[in-house]
Amino acid sequence: MKKITLFVFSLFFVATASFAQEKKDEKKTQQGHTDQNKFRQMKDVLATPNDQHAASGAPGHQYTQQKVDYIMDIRLEENTNKIYGDETITYHNNSKDNLEYLWVQLDQNMRADDSKTPLAKSEGASAFLTPDNFKSNYMKEGKGFGFHIEKVESNGTPLSHFINRTMMRVNLPKALKPGETFKFRIKWNYKINNSVKDGGRSGFEDFPDGNNNYTIAQFFPRLAVYNNVEGWQNMQFWGRSEFALEFGDYEVNLTVPADHIVDATGELQNEKDVLTKTQRKRFEKARKTFDKPVMIVTQAEAEKNEKGRSTKTKTWTFKANNVRDFAFATSRKYIWDAMAVNINGKSVMAVSLYPKEGNPLWEEHSTRVVANTLEEYSKLTFDYPYPKAISVHAKNQGMEYPMICFNYGRPNPDGTYSDRVKNGMIGVITHEVGHNFFPMIVNSDERQWTWMDEGLNSFVEILAELDYDPNFNTGNLPKDIVRYMGGDQSNISPIMSQGDYVKQFGPNAYTKPAAGLYMLRQTIMGPDLFDHAFRTYSKRWMFKHPTPEDFFRSMEDASGMDLDWFWRGWFYTTDVTDIGIKDVKPLYLTDKPSQRIADIIKSNPRAKAYFEGLGDLVYITDKKEDANAKAMDKYTNGKEVPSYIYSVEFNKPGGLVMPIIVELTYADGSKEKITYPAQVWMKNDNSVKKVFASTQEIKSIKVDPDLETADVDTSNNSWPKKEADKFDKFKNKVKE
Repeated sequence: MKKITLFVFSLFFVATASFAQEKKDEKKTQQGHTDQNKFRQMKDVLATPNDQHAASGAPGHQYTQQKVDYIMDIRLEENTNKIYGDETITYHNNSKDNLEYLWVQLDQNMRADDSKTPLAKSEGASAFLTPDNFKSNYMKEGKGFGFHIEKVESNGTPLSHFINRTMMRVNLPKALKPGETFKFRIKWNYKINNSVKDGGRSGFEDFPDGNNNYTIAQFFPRLAVYNNVEGWQNMQFWGRSEFALEFGDYEVNLTVPADHIVDATGELQNEKDVLTKTQRKRFEKARKTFDKPVMIVTQAEAEKNEKGRSTKTKTWTFKANNVRDFAFATSRKYIWDAMAVNINGKSVMAVSLYPKEGNPLWEEHSTRVVANTLEEYSKLTFDYPYPKAISVHAKNQGMEYPMICFNYGRPNPDGTYSDRVKNGMIGVITHEVGHNFFPMIVNSDERQWTWMDEGLNSFVEILAELDYDPNFNTGNLPKDIVRYMGGDQSNISPIMSQGDYVKQFGPNAYTKPAAGLYMLRQTIMGPDLFDHAFRTYSKRWMFKHPTPEDFFRSMEDASGMDLDWFWRGWFYTTDVTDIGIKDVKPLYLTDKPSQRIADIIKSNPRAKAYFEGLGDLVYITDKKEDANAKAMDKYTNGKEVPSYIYSVEFNKPGGLVMPIIVELTYADGSKEKITYPAQVWMKNDNSVKKVFASTQEIKSIKVDPDLETADVDTSNNSWPKKEADKFDKFKNKVKE
């Protein structure tokens, strides 16, 4: 049978205020209130636009940012697990301000013996500890970590400086004026941490065969970010909230044992000095191979190499332009493979380094996942601008840097692995390679707003993973955040919170922002509109420093959608989605007015004139005895008239406004899905009524049937209400 939905029949329950008998009530004084409507604009929350950050969300006409260039000589001493560095820094003051000093980040000091980080944690006694950790925790035996600053000088003259834990203030001989540059030198060394035993984003893993895998980052003093609007980003590094950094050019000489394989941020400058002829030939083949990885160093060659231990060294030289950081990996254990990726006509290299302990899993998937990630992220943002992206296998690590990242995922010793291990590896490689886009290029302030890199990246990660495997369980969909959002409110923080004090960091900074953006794309805006706006934001802020306001405003500016209700609810509060069906009433078509309307017409001349002016009318009633199914027949030219009408009231126990997604199931088993925009709640934050009409009976109504809106309680989503199963009945009985 043909179905007609949302058919307008008559003025059922007419707004009678204008026809009611006029009454004069006694004047009463009432208390006012401030606007708390969920759809009010966010001018009270967002930073005021300025000439650096425009009201459109784009960089302002006076936008500036600093530039910092590094020339470094780095030596890794394998016998002592120490790094020695000598760096020359050129600081470009592109701001409008005179700078009296520079702030330098000393991230390794977070694990120094006098670090305040352990003292800031509430910790009970551990059930087990390594002997080294017991001595460190309870016998006050230091491990010797942290930077040892040997020199801070300019043109051979020592510079006054002060170290405040993980930040060092370098006092300038005279104020650095706008447009000027300042060159200075820092010489330093530090002991490398064992990333497996001591933890950390970088470090080394020691293997039973006596070899180490070094994945090295945060290894050199780095300039903090300065801008005209917020000044220095010199918040202390407590170990969680990551890094705010300036872009610049790097030239780095890495001296390591001669039998090591090395890769790093940037392009290798001296291939002939460090690679064999065979390795160079294989790499050239990889540059032209787009369908599968090419082995540069095979597993057999790596196994042979790891049995030796050269006492000589080689220096690998890398150059990188317009990057915000530098990292490298080095070991004699590495298998090395690579393939080319076509990014809109430009060839980019996808590369993997891994010890034999990573196989066969890494050889099967790593480089292919890198390639897929570059392709999919480029589609949604901008063409990947760097020459390569490297995935390095490192136990217990998942961390990102320009062009290189460290990723976990290790098979069992016999080479077998579960789907959980495989999918975990695919997920972390996708995520960490994706960080090349956020925040390595769209360079948000990670120390302040973790979600701007982790959340945005986790969102695009969903699409890349589903492209690699349509059945992939991303863990970042709206349904995946329900348990967190519906949990104990005292243990939940708004997304818009500084990362160091956030509770449940993973769901807050990764899953909730990602799920929210997925919902925004799939349910609220639609892919075409969302993708254009997201791409606009990404391109606007390539190689720049965006704020949350820039993201929110760009998404609205490029889409023509007012999304303040979404940003306010999802990002600034811990409110939840809970939309349900409160009541369903059958209605009936009739040719006579209700007694209420008849009384109004009889008692009010204005009402009588109004109704007479409307001409012929049919009516809807909730009284079955007044029904006349044929009341519309003479007006429809033989077309079938809906004989089933339902008044449905939706309520919203949850604090968030969201679209109401309704699935109707008809008597013949067919289904129809209707989505009412979130604006349906604008006038009433508690209740919304809708009328459905059909030529056949509606057997059931369901809200959010595909779990698109992170509804925390689906027990009120269905009509007729589903009977509780035996387990639910048992639980309720126990509660009683």
